[in-house]
Amino acid sequence: MKKSVVAIDGPAGAGKSTVAQKAAQALGYTYIDTGAMYRAVAWQTLQHTQPVTDELILSVLPDIEIGLVYENGKTRVFVDKHEVTEAIRMPEVTDIVSQVASLGPVREKLVDLQRKMAEGGGVIMDGRDIATHVLPNADVKIFLTASIEERAKRRWLELKAKGVDMEMEKLKADIIKRDKTDSEREISPLRQDKDAVLLDTTELGIDEVVDKILKMCG
Repeated sequence: MKKSVVAIDGPAGAGKSTVAQKAAQALGYTYIDTGAMYRAVAWQTLQHTQPVTDELILSVLPDIEIGLVYENGKTRVFVDKHEVTEAIRMPEVTDIVSQVASLGPVREKLVDLQRKMAEGGGVIMDGRDIATHVLPNADVKIFLTASIEERAKRRWLELKAKGVDMEMEKLKADIIKRDKTDSEREISPLRQDKDAVLLDTTELGIDEVVDKILKMCG
């Protein structure tokens, strides 16, 4: 049986990573978290402890080595063989990741790597422009979204579990700003592909969303 290529797009906090990982585990597929790759570049940039400029971001690009290891239903992220799985989810990384992702040379390098990862099939890849740009010939295309209030709540719970305290209104403002940046950027903006199925997760639990994805892949 042919293993499909599944592309899942959507805005920040829609639950892409969570449901994609569970769906990949159920299907025996490899999960590729493209957002983590951009976050890895952002994290590496912040290690320079100086004002973040486009020039600084691009300076880390030539030598950075990003590794994704998918095991036991989870993706571990490495930068130059140093694990950054938790570190790349911190607010300071989130604050600059849209800036990182808007730069052409960054996208060119990472998209090339992402396409190579998907060549053999049997992958679920999520991000902002997977169906529209990275994998336009994907077998299954899904656009995952949720209300801003629900996305902020999910992000708040995620950060709280890690001991990070942030105000809900600040999170909502950050998500609105990121939505605007991602959808208006010049290169590969966030948008629903014409062939993608819209899946609003606002009122759905994780398992319900996963079941819907599995049915689409069946």
